[in-house]
Amino acid sequence: MKKKYFPFLLIFGVLIISIGGGALLYNSQAHVEVASGSGGSTLTPPPLHPGAEPAHLRGDSQAPVVLEEFGDFQCPVCGRFYKDLKMVEAEYGSKLRVIFREFPIQSIHPHSLEAAHAAEAAGLQGKFWEMHDLLYENQDIWVKEANPRATFDTYAKGIGLNVNQFDNDMNGSVVAGRCISDQVKARDMGVNGTPSIFIDGKPPRDKNIDAIRNAINEELKAKGL
Repeated sequence: MKKKYFPFLLIFGVLIISIGGGALLYNSQAHVEVASGSGGSTLTPPPLHPGAEPAHLRGDSQAPVVLEEFGDFQCPVCGRFYKDLKMVEAEYGSKLRVIFREFPIQSIHPHSLEAAHAAEAAGLQGKFWEMHDLLYENQDIWVKEANPRATFDTYAKGIGLNVNQFDNDMNGSVVAGRCISDQVKARDMGVNGTPSIFIDGKPPRDKNIDAIRNAINEELKAKGL
């Protein structure tokens, strides 16, 4: 059941560097003025990469305010933020929808990519948020394991997934592509750490939970709510 990830991770790393670097280079060039006849014109910056689609959304799809998180399942700060965010979701109810994006930082979190793949593979069977929650709630357990794959399989079985399909999807191109897409969007938005939070596309003034509440309140007020 256990798979060898090393060749895949090497290929994945090269893709990230190539795509991410290309995106950053393109963004920097898009602001250069170029000659046009006797005058000059500024190229329009390219639109942000949309990230993996469909996005993982929790809450009312018509909620007026969107909180988008770029997270790493092995990041301890993300684990603590998970608990705070659950309270915020309960407080705002139908006024807030939450989107989660994958941003595993493998240089300091060696299991983060595999955990991201576990969540995305669960998502292909309609159970992303169930796996998302299990990974954060049990973070202090699986991060200590030399190879957490068997533990992820246990979580998959516990939430009713087809484990064989789950294992195949963890190694598949769809899951890999979703993770790459989220990371390209992250680089487009200037994300360089986790958790990175955006409220209606804008970062809050600070990263603490009170600042996030204030940013949500400001968006609601601006919309007359």
